[in-house]
Amino acid sequence: MGARLNPCPCGTGRDYAACCGRYHDGEPAPDAEALMRSRYSAFVTGDADYLRATWHPDTRPADLGLDKPGAPRTTWLGLSVKQHRVTGPDTAEVEFVARYRSGGGSAVRLHERSRFIHSDGRWLYLDGEHR
Repeated sequence: MGARLNPCPCGTGRDYAACCGRYHDGEPAPDAEALMRSRYSAFVTGDADYLRATWHPDTRPADLGLDKPGAPRTTWLGLSVKQHRVTGPDTAEVEFVARYRSGGGSAVRLHERSRFIHSDGRWLYLDGEHR
């Protein structure tokens, strides 16, 4: 009997280790979509260090707000990538919808067009526009 697969939270259907896990372990994401998916998975797994490391320093907040004492727990419900578009030699955009629930509240739909920049051999999240 084979080993039980651990599906990646980003929704590709692939095993976490072969998908976003390798980026969380240090391998550079090959494109902006892979980085965006790996960042979603980092939100799911609570990997604040990865989120900080993949956020452009010019736009990275001092506090990501992931571990605020007393804050309701966020449960991530799914990710749908709508579009990945190369916008220049070192820039790209990814449009996605992520669903989550905070505490026992209703599900929230986050629709964003994110901008990414390729710098020093790595893709970095720059910012996003909520739709």
